[in-house]
Amino acid sequence: MAAGQPPDIVALGEPLYELNQQPDGRFLGGFGGDTSNVAIAAARLGARAAYVSRVGADMFGDALRDLWRAEGVDASAVGVDPTAPTGLYFVTHDTNGHHFTYRRAGSAASLMTPADVPEGLIASAKFLHVSGISLAIGASAAETVRHAAAVARRAKVRISFDTNFRPQLWGAEAAWPEIGRLAASAHILKTSVEDSAALFGGRTPADIARRFLDLGSVIVLATLGAEGVHVATADTHETIPGRPVIAVDATGAGDAFTGALVAELSRGADLHAAVRFANTAAALSTLGYGAIAPLPRRSEVDRAV
Repeated sequence: MAAGQPPDIVALGEPLYELNQQPDGRFLGGFGGDTSNVAIAAARLGARAAYVSRVGADMFGDALRDLWRAEGVDASAVGVDPTAPTGLYFVTHDTNGHHFTYRRAGSAASLMTPADVPEGLIASAKFLHVSGISLAIGASAAETVRHAAAVARRAKVRISFDTNFRPQLWGAEAAWPEIGRLAASAHILKTSVEDSAALFGGRTPADIARRFLDLGSVIVLATLGAEGVHVATADTHETIPGRPVIAVDATGAGDAFTGALVAELSRGADLHAAVRFANTAAALSTLGYGAIAPLPRRSEVDRAV
């Protein structure tokens, strides 16, 4: 992101260093963390992106800072914690898909506080993007997310919120009230049928969309995997088909979708055109391993569209 220009999107959350199992059993080093993935996905598609977090004073935190610099993501609001580590996760694969194993307890990002929120940066953005994972990793991180959302609301900055429910981090009984409160102020609410079924018993995309619309979300997107996404507003409901590909690894597909969607909306695209663009970006992101490496560039998505 060029110095002095306001961001299109500010993402806030926990970055992670990734170790992804390859077909020969080796683990390939990489990067993840849902909100960081979204910022990088958006930046690769031409959006001005900034990231807010904390990393450890370790090789993994250094590697993440190098990554954001290389990807053109403004990481000036990422602090370095001298006592807490950068979180790690492992990705393994079998016939049932991909599986995650985390080493993130007490991570630097989980200890973020509202004092770490760059209020002026958020107030200057078009979108603030946050996630249910960041609400779950610690009480201090959750308070930080809520504070950032309050800053965005006061500045009339649109909030993008992904439910990203992880039952390994917290149960639905604890998660749903917190997720519901943040969803009430979301301009874009992204969820999945699996998330919503676990959180409040939502079964059909239309029922899920109505529940979030009733809470106050402006645009609801319920992702359906390879089948596409159900898009709903107060006036319309539509299921937009996915783009068929032979997927290798879907680790970062949801984040690729969100980053592409926000990037397109920031450019002034129509909602449904933006969703079709995001579907394509998400599909292309499944053609390689890891959360970051296969995220497409704009030229790739434009050709595919």
